[in-house]
Amino acid sequence: MIRALIFLLLILGISLALAGVADEPGRITLTWLGYEIETSIFVALLALALLFGLLILLWLGLRYVVTRPSALSRYLRKRQEEKGLDALSKGLIAIGSGDRDAARHYARLARRALQDEPLTALLRAQAAQLSGDREEATRIFTAMTEQPGTELLGLRGLFLEASRENETEAARQFAERAMRRNPDLAWSVNALFEMQCRAGDWEGALRTLDVAQRHKHIDRSLADRRRAVLLTAQAREIEDSDSARACELALEAVRLAPDLVPAAEMAGRLLAAQGKLTRARRILSRAWELSPHPDIALAYAHLVPGESPRERLKRVRKLVQGNTSSVEGPVAVATAAIEARDWKTAREALEPLLADNPSARVCTLMARIEAGEHGDEGRVREWLARAVRAPRDPAWTADGYVSERWEPLSPVTGRLDAFEWKVPLLSLGPAQEGAQQLDLPAADAAGATLAAAPGTPAGAGAAADADLPPAATQDSDVLVIEAETIGEGTGSEGASEQIAGEKDGDREASPAVPEPASKPPADGTPEQKTAAADGKPEIFVPPRAPDDPGPDAPEAQPIAGNADEDYKLG
Repeated sequence: MIRALIFLLLILGISLALAGVADEPGRITLTWLGYEIETSIFVALLALALLFGLLILLWLGLRYVVTRPSALSRYLRKRQEEKGLDALSKGLIAIGSGDRDAARHYARLARRALQDEPLTALLRAQAAQLSGDREEATRIFTAMTEQPGTELLGLRGLFLEASRENETEAARQFAERAMRRNPDLAWSVNALFEMQCRAGDWEGALRTLDVAQRHKHIDRSLADRRRAVLLTAQAREIEDSDSARACELALEAVRLAPDLVPAAEMAGRLLAAQGKLTRARRILSRAWELSPHPDIALAYAHLVPGESPRERLKRVRKLVQGNTSSVEGPVAVATAAIEARDWKTAREALEPLLADNPSARVCTLMARIEAGEHGDEGRVREWLARAVRAPRDPAWTADGYVSERWEPLSPVTGRLDAFEWKVPLLSLGPAQEGAQQLDLPAADAAGATLAAAPGTPAGAGAAADADLPPAATQDSDVLVIEAETIGEGTGSEGASEQIAGEKDGDREASPAVPEPASKPPADGTPEQKTAAADGKPEIFVPPRAPDDPGPDAPEAQPIAGNADEDYKLG
């Protein structure tokens, strides 16, 4: 507003001055080179002003031409830059849309127009990647690492190329170089940590984890958990060669993650071996409160070497008093009671679990109780048949893979701390009509036990010293019952000896012998008569044991074939 007012006042002043000069009488006469020019003062002043303006314009023009010779070239360069940026933009769009021909075309245009622009090198490298020219992409990324401004970008490109080609060592070196150059880069720290874990370089992974925590790539709670897993893996590797150092690492892992079952189990077991029973008991009790697990119960039961089964039973009952909500408590008590031959306690422990669709482990434990307490083959078979179709028990599971023991890494993805103790939804491997399968012997295959030696590997759980083969535990993948052959002298005496051995206290495991099925009635079914007439052996599967008056069941279907073959329950 003030500027406009000043401008108006200036115009008004000039107008008044010119009007005053025009009103004044007088003339100006100019004589030059024989010419005489006469005019009024007003016209003379106006001509002088125009001449002065022309001189100023002439001066500016000469100055522009003399002092600014690069103006034209700068104009042309600016237009070239605009074309280069346009090509760069279109090239990036082409890469994003997967148009490799357009990407290479715009990459060439951008390189000609913007020779010193780092983004052109990136566009060329990505265009080469899109076209499948790995050598060209690697060459461009390598050239980028030689420039300070594009070194990290080139290292990331080389890392990705090496990863695509499964060149693990080269990828690790690129990631490590990028981390040393700038530890704030999350991709380099995370990639190096993952590769060190997959390679089993626990010490290097711990150092990288420290870098990640210092530069806030990971929060403290997750860092402590991962550090505990790494320490546990490291302790497991050196347990046989340096048990003292392994115990220190396991204790540090327990301090960082008290609910990490493998660390607590190892720490308790190694402390007990050193005679530090109080500390071992405290660690195992704390781990049981946080994460009830068969391995914890096994280690706790064997804190004192040489104890009798009844003393171990007392110890286990004391352990499970603090956590009554988990199914692992009754199972641990029942298993210890079976080893102590305290059938009443074992049955009472499992009683609450029988009403609601008991798992395979509970069913096999009940079969063992029936075999040991009464020698009732009918009840044993009933429980084993239920175990075949019972829900699965918890197992160490990672990315759909079921393992017999805890591992620090997933064998499927290589992810650290992937294993969880839970009921697996599905298991990897062949299955018949979706049925989970588990090897079971004929009579006294009945679940887990706490009678294993204290050095049992983690993951064996409560099934460490069972009379069952390993496949009879909750981690098993196949449920199979030995075929029962019909005929004389096929093993009934061996089966009777197994049950009698359980009943009489025989602690030695005997090989499983297939039990004979009850002979069919003399008249038999038409199928049985036909098979008998042909002289072919036949397998007959009774709906229940002959001495078991259980509920009505569908008619048994004879299965003809080789008597030595097994059949699966689907």
